[in-house]
Amino acid sequence: MGILDGIVSWIAEQVMYGLDLITTSVLGALGCNMDTFLRYFPAAETMYKVFVALGIGIILLNWIWQLFKNFGLGAGIEAEDPVKLSFRSVLFILLAYFSDQIVNTVLTIGGTPYKWILTADLPPLSFSDFNSVMLVIIGVCANGGVALIALILVLILAWNYVKLLFEAAERYILLGVLVYTAPVAFSMGASQTTSNIFKSWCRMFGGQVFLLIMNAWCLRLFTSMVGNFIANPLSL
Repeated sequence: MGILDGIVSWIAEQVMYGLDLITTSVLGALGCNMDTFLRYFPAAETMYKVFVALGIGIILLNWIWQLFKNFGLGAGIEAEDPVKLSFRSVLFILLAYFSDQIVNTVLTIGGTPYKWILTADLPPLSFSDFNSVMLVIIGVCANGGVALIALILVLILAWNYVKLLFEAAERYILLGVLVYTAPVAFSMGASQTTSNIFKSWCRMFGGQVFLLIMNAWCLRLFTSMVGNFIANPLSL
C-alpha cells in the first residue's frame, strides 16, 4: 500500500497545485473590465462600431416612421406625440453614440467593490496543504486506504471549486456581450413600443455586474473557509 499511497498523494497534490494556478489566473483576469474579453474576442471592438451605426439607424427609422404615422391620426392610426418623440429620439441617439462611455462608467463603479473583494486580506492558504490535512483527519478515524479517501475528498473539492470558476467566466462573457451590443439596446428606448426591451437590458446589465461581484465574493469566501479549516483541522 505504500506505493499506492505515494501515487495517490502525488495526484492529490497536483490537483491542489492546479487549483491554486486556476485561482490566481482566472480571478485575476475576470473583473468589471473588458481587457480579457477583447484579448479572446478581438472582433468585438470592431463590430461595436457596426452596432453603433445600427443603433442610430434604428432610431432614425423609427423617428421617421412615427412622424409619418401622425398623418394618419384622422384615420384612427395611433402615433406618438411628435415633440416627445423628437426629444426621445435625440436623447437616445446621444446615448447610443456615447454608450461605450456610459457602460464603462458603470463597469468602473462595479469594478471598485470587485477589486476590494480580490485584494481583501484572507487567512494564508496553500492548496497543496489540504491533502495532508485530510490525511491527518481521516487517519484518526480510519485504517488503511487513507490516501485514497483523501484523494476522493480533494477531487470533490476541486470539482466544485472549478464549477464556481466556470460560472464566473460565464458571467464575464455574458457581460462582455451586453457591453458591446449596448448601442442596439439603447436604440430600443427611443420608441414607447420597444422601451420594455431597453428596460430589460438595463436590468440584465446591472444584474450581470452584481452577479460577477457575487461570484468573486463566493470564491473568496470559499478559499477563506478552506483556509480556516486548514488552520484548525481538528475543529470538526
